[in-house]
Amino acid sequence: MGHVPHDVPGLIGLFGGSRAFTRKLDSLFTHKAEGKFQEPGDIQGNIGEYWHGNEPSHHIVYLYDYAAEPWKTQQRVHEIMKTQYGSKPNSLCGNDDCGQMSAWYIFSALGFYPVAPASGEYAIGSPCVKRAVMKLSNGKTFTMIADSLSAENIYIQSAVLNGKKWTSSFLPVSAVMKGGTLKFLMGPKPKL
Repeated sequence: MGHVPHDVPGLIGLFGGSRAFTRKLDSLFTHKAEGKFQEPGDIQGNIGEYWHGNEPSHHIVYLYDYAAEPWKTQQRVHEIMKTQYGSKPNSLCGNDDCGQMSAWYIFSALGFYPVAPASGEYAIGSPCVKRAVMKLSNGKTFTMIADSLSAENIYIQSAVLNGKKWTSSFLPVSAVMKGGTLKFLMGPKPKL
């Protein structure tokens, strides 16, 4: 399930559609190992069979966007932020190979992630900071604002990009590079 970021719709089709795909994806996060297949005691970083410390799987939580269930991405992003990162010794669940663990954290905190970088779009997740201003390489700035963000308000209720309502689960890289503001209104329940 992990390595098809260049053709996620094709992967969803192989599963028989979005409903079957999300059921399988859900099971990745909820699977409980039993008997001889239990996890070794010296490994950390798992949520079910999802291993966040294994960087090639970082895009998996964002696959719900492609299956029209972005609220599940939003919930999982916050769960990973809370359980897989911290400021104490041994609170990073993986080896920060070339900065990937940190890159996932920064992108996810901003509310979007490059599932397939060559696609020219970011998958929208759920911001974990109330405001961030990015100084872009072209001299412009891009600001992300998460109104009403709190420990309970992790679900996107609405989004506005440069004053216009934004309803897609994806954000073009070109829109970010133009500069401007992406404003999220956050709430305690998924907006279905």
